[in-house]
Amino acid sequence: MLPQIDVLSLSPLKVFSILVFHLLIHLNRAESQVVGPHQPVVALVDDDVILPCHVEPAEDVTAEILEWTRSDMNPRFVHVWRSGQDLVNTRNPSYRGRASLFINELKRGNISLKLSKVKLSDEGTYECSIPLMEKKSFVKLVVASHAARSLLISLSGSGENRGGVVLQCESAGWYPEPELLWLDGEGNLLSAGPAETLRGPDDLYTVSSRVTVEKRHSNNINCRVQQKQISKSRETHKHVPDEFFELTSCSAAPIVIALAVSLAVSIILILIGVFFIWRQNKTNVRRAHCPESDKTERDQEKDKLMSQDIVACEKNHHAAEEKLKEEHRQLEKKDAEISNMKKECEKNQHAAEEKLKEEHRQLEKKDAEISNMKKEPDTSKPPPEKSQTSFEEQNKSDSANHSSKTGDITLVEVEKNGSYIFLKNTSSENKLLSGWKLKLQINNRESAAYKFKENFILKAGETLLLKQDAVKKPIKPDADLVWIYMVNWNIGDDVKIDLISNTGEEQMLFKNKIM
Repeated sequence: MLPQIDVLSLSPLKVFSILVFHLLIHLNRAESQVVGPHQPVVALVDDDVILPCHVEPAEDVTAEILEWTRSDMNPRFVHVWRSGQDLVNTRNPSYRGRASLFINELKRGNISLKLSKVKLSDEGTYECSIPLMEKKSFVKLVVASHAARSLLISLSGSGENRGGVVLQCESAGWYPEPELLWLDGEGNLLSAGPAETLRGPDDLYTVSSRVTVEKRHSNNINCRVQQKQISKSRETHKHVPDEFFELTSCSAAPIVIALAVSLAVSIILILIGVFFIWRQNKTNVRRAHCPESDKTERDQEKDKLMSQDIVACEKNHHAAEEKLKEEHRQLEKKDAEISNMKKECEKNQHAAEEKLKEEHRQLEKKDAEISNMKKEPDTSKPPPEKSQTSFEEQNKSDSANHSSKTGDITLVEVEKNGSYIFLKNTSSENKLLSGWKLKLQINNRESAAYKFKENFILKAGETLLLKQDAVKKPIKPDADLVWIYMVNWNIGDDVKIDLISNTGEEQMLFKNKIM
């Protein structure tokens, strides 16, 4: 904020010099950049790590607001520095006691963050920013586990091909997800199926894979598990004796013989079945071409019984149709009853809505009466305490001495420990505070301002409590707002509070030493 200078009393040269000076200051700040690393930062679990971030060109940022955040968390704040102190209450609980800045390096523009006892959940993208300078940079953290607990190759059996051996490799305790490779004695990759990866309740991965090897690959087989992100790997090898290849080859011979015998028996059974089916079809065709007179008495008896069954089936079918029609009539009757019930329900619902609207109108009428009663002076309230009365009188006296303008928004209380500011609309009209600002200055340091949100209205006669996020409500106001960057003050500090309208007019609400 530029100092107020009587421009008419200065020569044109001095005015030009002042403007050039402030222009150079703003250009210098505009050229500043917040710079982070171009590559991800890798850390091991339970170790400490530094996330690099600095201002370029270097400048003192001790008095600036510095924020480290993660957009995938709620709350998103990892570390917040403001007015020369840490805001512990705004941090995400998982980072309390583990995140810190290098305070002595802030004057050289170093705003790097130190994380202690790194967890797997710390992995992600961090944002390093200076909000007032509108500058920021991003740092990606990759978290890895320590060396895996085990890496083991075992013989799993014989392969499908004659003379092959199946090996299995398994390793646990990895993070991030690793990659498993098979190599022969000369370091050449072996073709294997896809690896199986399981993630345990501790978020660590277990990976396993199988490969079939033959004697031509040499007897030495290597299993390698690696993580490309952090250039970390572990390897072990297995020597397969020649006798094992010969054993698997011999053991495969009885299996081949058994399969051949089974195949031959199956072919014979299929041929026998085809022969019987052909013979049965031939007999049926011969019977179909015989004359009607050749039917035996047994065939005639079968036809008679079949006719009786057909008649019985027709009767049952007719009875079933009649029953279905009766059920259909009952269903239509139920549908009519449901339709009548629905109409009755809609009628009752309409009546209930009309009654609810009438009660709503009565409630609005009562609210209007209560609002009118609030506007009238309350003579039944006891006189305020001496300390509060003297504070309001002192506030009014100071406002009269330092500003000729008086407004409808007055200051009721300033909490002595810097936790909240209590305002009140003393007029008989609602006040639209859209675009208004509340400026707070302590001991003539750089001021901080709170900008009211769009369409915010403070109703006539109502109060407003402006407080820090972590502070509990000491009193019950009509409305309350949270000011995250509210500057703390203490007893003995000189505090000045101004209210700036959306047209730029300033009203001094308070200027005094906190007692």
